[in-house]
Parts: sequence; structure tokens; C-alpha cells
Amino acid sequence: MYLLKIKGTAKIPDYVQLRNDDFTLLAYFRADRPEKAIAKAGYADKEQEILKFIAELPFGKVTRFEI
Repeated sequence: MYLLKIKGTAKIPDYVQLRNDDFTLLAYFRADRPEKAIAKAGYADKEQEILKFIAELPFGKVTRFEI
């Protein structure tokens, strides 16, 4: 899976894209409220690992995440 954290502006919050190995968009959610989107994408069992990875993820860089 791949993660991309997008920096927001004053009115637009930060967002995260969750994509599979074919770069198909699985989830697109606000960085401050990811719980429902992660569960809906089918990764509820890996939620804590993903949240920790998102916190350390730099903005604007597509990063591979192994689960």
C-alpha cells in the first residue's frame, strides 16, 4: 500500500490518500480524522500502525507502507 499526505491551507485541512499497489485510491480522508476511513477501507486491524506511520509521514511524498 502507498500513503500520500497532502498539506492543506488555512481553510483546507491536511488530507491523506491511501492507495493499493496498483495506485488505485482506496481512501481519501482528513489527517486529523482517519479512523472511519481506515476501517471502511478494510484495515481496521492495522489502524494503530497506519496512524503512527501517518504521523511521521512527510507532506507531498508518496511512501510505500508494508502491512
